[in-house]
Amino acid sequence: MRIRIFGLRTAKEILRDPMSLIFGLGFPLILLGLLTLIQKNIPVSLFEAAHLTPGITAFGLSFLCLFTATLVAKDRSGSLIARLRATPMRSIDFFLGYLLPLLPVALLQMGVTYLAAMLLGLEPTLHILPAILAQLPLAVFHLSCGILCGCLMDERQVGGICGALLTNLSAWLSGAWFDLKLVGGALERIAFLLPFANATEAGREILAGSTVSEKPLLICCLWAFAMLILAAIACKRLTSVR
Repeated sequence: MRIRIFGLRTAKEILRDPMSLIFGLGFPLILLGLLTLIQKNIPVSLFEAAHLTPGITAFGLSFLCLFTATLVAKDRSGSLIARLRATPMRSIDFFLGYLLPLLPVALLQMGVTYLAAMLLGLEPTLHILPAILAQLPLAVFHLSCGILCGCLMDERQVGGICGALLTNLSAWLSGAWFDLKLVGGALERIAFLLPFANATEAGREILAGSTVSEKPLLICCLWAFAMLILAAIACKRLTSVR
């Protein structure tokens, strides 16, 4: 009951800020359309839809981290958390009350991206739904990271960390725009230790209909689980301070 009530409140806050949702949904679509137009005017297969879409989806999920962190930071600055400490709510109620209403937003963002890709030339296949599910751990990672940052930082700080640093890391280390294997060296090794490139790789393998490697999915799940634990600990610390 406590999770449901707080989750409904979180959902209402999400709907009260439609511009952030529109930007998070729209910006990846603009990139997808632009790169698809570029592909039509170059003689090499650089931005094919099946290769491009999982990377754009992985990059687009990074905006969820900023949105989530801003939401939590606003609640802290507005003293909502301080007032709710006087209620029977537990830290897990706060944590799931933020996380669960945002998961449908992540699924919506991924679904809209793949739908737009189909309109731009991606072949509709039964592999699309598994590709979306394979990238769901990355969504959990970003949402948990947003909760963690929102518990520890104010609105200005989350704008710098989640809005600038994390989105740039996701852009350059997801392999959305270029093949990381062509770069090689330390950049490739670092990229495939992080969840961004592994989520992109898993999505591409599934869309191609090939056998999915266990390693990319395992790395994404481990990062998602680790960030879930850190966010839950930060949420417990935030709500237990008197």
